Amino acid sequence: MVRWRSGTVSALRRRWAGAVELDVALPDGTIMRALAYPHLVGEPQPGDRVLLNAGALLMGLGTGGYALVVALPDRLPPDPPQAADTRDAGHLVKARYTPLQPILLGVDEEASPHRAVLEAAEDLAGLPVVTADLHSALPAILAGVRADAPHARVAYVLTDGGALPAWFSRTLAGLRDELAGTVSVGQAFGGDLEAGTLHSGLLAARHVLHADVAVVAQGPGNLGTGTRWGFSGVAVGEAVNAVATLGGRPVGSLRISAADPRPRHRGVSHHSLTAYGRVALAPADLVVPDDLDPALAAEVDAALAPLAARHRIVRVRTDGLDAALRASTVPLSTMGRGLDADHAYFLAAAAAGRHAAALLA
Repeated sequence: MVRWRSGTVSALRRRWAGAVELDVALPDGTIMRALAYPHLVGEPQPGDRVLLNAGALLMGLGTGGYALVVALPDRLPPDPPQAADTRDAGHLVKARYTPLQPILLGVDEEASPHRAVLEAAEDLAGLPVVTADLHSALPAILAGVRADAPHARVAYVLTDGGALPAWFSRTLAGLRDELAGTVSVGQAFGGDLEAGTLHSGLLAARHVLHADVAVVAQGPGNLGTGTRWGFSGVAVGEAVNAVATLGGRPVGSLRISAADPRPRHRGVSHHSLTAYGRVALAPADLVVPDDLDPALAAEVDAALAPLAARHRIVRVRTDGLDAALRASTVPLSTMGRGLDADHAYFLAAAAAGRHAAALLA
């Protein structure tokens, strides 16, 4: 449950699109690192009293290792410019029935300027959609697309398996100028566009953002229990089904690693094998880099063999992808490992991006 703390803002630190990092002094003199979303709680200032949810920080979680500002109780932000007492400014409620539920304008609801376009939208018209189970794959996929199609419009569809606020991701903030836009779907929020379902979000990426390629992945801070089914990224299989249902072209970015210390994630992660092998009922292009280390390649081939009856196993050349990855405008990191520490992981994601670009020809 919630572990509450109350303190006073002692310093403002980094900030990025939609988020500000701060130090909070607790009554016992402890300084606690916290994160505030100004769109939800207002702009914190030194001296403000803050209420915190400190559970993730006290547990020492990785991506969730902040205390989160719940309120500035002595200086509440003003109401939104448009009164939220009608549906004219939107009635899409996300993080529903939690204390900080935002009310947003859904891209396809009646008050949206995009309503007519999405009401008429029938399908994705063959849009290549790269599906990935970790948020860390996003910049690598983008690098792979850009290596061969530098002017392609790439949209990101943020699902709600990890962080709900798009604002949490420094990666996403750093990629803003390189993306056609972000659509936050399900309970996720904070994107350039809001959608209630993955299907609506995909259609918005195609018909509102005019994407040439879309990437679907959860936000950072995925949930996993170490079991086959207890991982939020299993939903990547449902993303494949949604893309196929809407007439898109699913491209699977496989989670491949020779560096992960956990045996279940070596070679092809069991999460990818479950998502694509058990959950995805529609065929996808599962991309494998063509020059993996021989031992790793053999392990990957053996793991993917049972999936070949449903999916297309696609070998993709990797020349130029290492340079593209090293030119990324945001740092590459997965589970605390950078490009050189887990090269196969990022190379596989970039190869999926390259394959998606090839489908544009």
